[in-house]
Amino acid sequence: MFEETREYCKKIGLPTGDAYDMPSSNMRFPDGGAFRTEVPTVNTAEAVQALLETAEKNGIYINRVTETYGMFRHTREEIKEYCRLCNEHEAELLMSVGPRATYDTGATVLSEQGVRISYRLRGMDQLLRGVEDVKRGYDLGVRGFLIYDEGMLWLVGQMRRDGALPKDIIFKTSAHLGQCNPASFKLLESLGADSINPVRDLQIPMIAALRQAVKTPLDVHTDNPPGSGGFIRVYEAPEIVRVAAPVHCKTGNSVVAGHGQLTSASDGKKMADQASIVVEMVNKYYPELKQSPKGTDDLHIPVV
Repeated sequence: MFEETREYCKKIGLPTGDAYDMPSSNMRFPDGGAFRTEVPTVNTAEAVQALLETAEKNGIYINRVTETYGMFRHTREEIKEYCRLCNEHEAELLMSVGPRATYDTGATVLSEQGVRISYRLRGMDQLLRGVEDVKRGYDLGVRGFLIYDEGMLWLVGQMRRDGALPKDIIFKTSAHLGQCNPASFKLLESLGADSINPVRDLQIPMIAALRQAVKTPLDVHTDNPPGSGGFIRVYEAPEIVRVAAPVHCKTGNSVVAGHGQLTSASDGKKMADQASIVVEMVNKYYPELKQSPKGTDDLHIPVV
């Protein structure tokens, strides 16, 4: 079926369908790692500290910490504390660009049907404010930023290429963009995304097809809060790593009710415990698929 369309997609670098054969990915992070751990929704400095210290006690390490509350809602002092803690534990830090649809004066995103617009930015002024949020974070030591709008990604990617933003900034796209197919991923890669987060409930053959379309690292949820599905797929984590490498295994936020909420030290400890289960599963079933070392050279460690 659909042979003519499949053949055209193949010519332009897209897979011809979801990868039901689930082939292994031979791609790796620059350090040779097949996977890294990423813990999102770490939305207070006290949660960061508890997460990283508990992970150490559990005998694991966290490669990436992601804040999702909104960078512009944190004081300068707290952002600096985020940077200090992640620098001390050699973890990459990503902070979310603050102005977005749910914080705007428009009501559409809060309606039953309007929620589909996700966190995208409304109007040019919000784009400008988003860029200023990136600049504020950079000045305080942050080097990685979570982006919720394709237009925003295009703009900051262009600014980075032109030298209007520093070259050492990295941009990750959020699952809230709602991207879930290989063509969309090729678009995000072309716009400057340094890692791409698909929607959270893709089946493994779908994830494998994403890997066939792009070289950019994927950020795949291995567990999720009730607010966006509540699934926990730790037994699938080894296969996700096998087909999607290089991949960030996003783990830990199943311990909270939803994305973007403030998190406590207690939450941080539970997140570390959840992350340790994911690492355990990958190490048990595919020990040859190695995690990137702690503090590896290509991680953008925060400046303090």
